[in-house]
Amino acid sequence: MSASGIIFEDIFDVKDIDPEGKKFDRVSRLHCESESFKMDLILDVNTQIYPVDLGDKFRMVISGTLGDDTSDEAAEYKDISQFPKAEQYEYIMYGKVYRLEGDDASTETGRLAAYVSYGGLLMRLQGDASNLMNFEQDNNVYLLMKKLAF
Repeated sequence: MSASGIIFEDIFDVKDIDPEGKKFDRVSRLHCESESFKMDLILDVNTQIYPVDLGDKFRMVISGTLGDDTSDEAAEYKDISQFPKAEQYEYIMYGKVYRLEGDDASTETGRLAAYVSYGGLLMRLQGDASNLMNFEQDNNVYLLMKKLAF
């Protein structure tokens, strides 16, 4: 993990929403592709509080911390608005990496998928293993999103 706690960062394009049909009233499953690293992202978002449309672009950061250091602020409940990173984003979730799987992740030449559960809202980030080498199973992470105007 970097000094800022960032595990992964890229800009994503929303390519499809709920392709298997809408299963929950307040949640949509986004299918996205990243611009820089060509990663595939499937992400459940509470669209009642953060509406997302087909064609939207957003910056997504996965971080181990919301502070400027790598301290473990998750050990106790704190007001999220007091963290510097929080004010730069519109939608934040806290979750746990529950699975890593890939065809040859140990050599960093294959594809890897990182699975994170944000209180039941799921994420799968898949692509070149070298872009996911900072993910560790059972680690707690924050997902931070902000839509980009274009």
